[in-house]
Amino acid sequence: MNTSDGLKVTKGEYDISTPIGDWREFACGWGAAVINVTCTYPINKMIFRQMLHGINIYHAFLELRNEGLYFLYRGMLPPLCQKTFSMAIMFGVYEEVRKPLIDLGMNKYLAKTTGALVSGTTEAILMPFERIQTLLSDSGYHSHFRNTYHAFQVVGTQYGFREYFRGLMPILLRNGPSNIGFFIIREEFQTHMPKFESKLYRTVAEFMCGASIGLLLSTAFYPLNVVKISMQSKIGGDFESVWKVLVQIYYERGGTIRGIYKGIHTNCSRAFISWGVMNTAYEHLKTLIYN
Repeated sequence: MNTSDGLKVTKGEYDISTPIGDWREFACGWGAAVINVTCTYPINKMIFRQMLHGINIYHAFLELRNEGLYFLYRGMLPPLCQKTFSMAIMFGVYEEVRKPLIDLGMNKYLAKTTGALVSGTTEAILMPFERIQTLLSDSGYHSHFRNTYHAFQVVGTQYGFREYFRGLMPILLRNGPSNIGFFIIREEFQTHMPKFESKLYRTVAEFMCGASIGLLLSTAFYPLNVVKISMQSKIGGDFESVWKVLVQIYYERGGTIRGIYKGIHTNCSRAFISWGVMNTAYEHLKTLIYN
């Protein structure tokens, strides 16, 4: 069959004859992330406050409103840098790994799993941006850091290079498995999705595909994100294990699973919009770049 961008597809996958080292997958992922972060950053910040402080959405909204527009977008540069390069790595490395494995005769699902795992693990090199974003988004550090550059400088010079990678383990546990789920479910969806002549219907289908996957995966990995934020909201001291931090959060929030999932409803809304926008932007950019 043929996709809307004119590329040959076999069972929902791009033709494996596409040359290795193709920059276009990296470019599409990068551009989709720019659009996504710009549109959804305020929602992400509200969820961050819920995760960190265990407050409801109304109080998180009041915090951000009282802080004003300047602080609303404070800390946007790290996720913009991190997400753009992360998405470029996610899509680009995935294809760079998957295609050769399929050429060698590997089972397509095993090749997809390997490609997704490698791309997710590779994304972890961008973790310092995620680390600094956490500090800049926490109101407790508003008086400590003037901007992104200052935060990088203070953390690196006063606490050492290792401090940039506080919270690495939950990121590794999240990235690889979530990438596996995203690529496999996404390509199965594309395989069985009807062909739409209308650009509007096709766009809606692309949005719903990304939104549904994002909703599922963000919910499944939500506790790891809570643990990651809790770890990264601290500077200095021991590097605690994922399990130890999870148990601490559990007891701090009343000894209930519900406490760990505080903010999940807003997170679901954010994930639905964010991944829907990302997938739609990716597909549209792919149409432009490949043509």
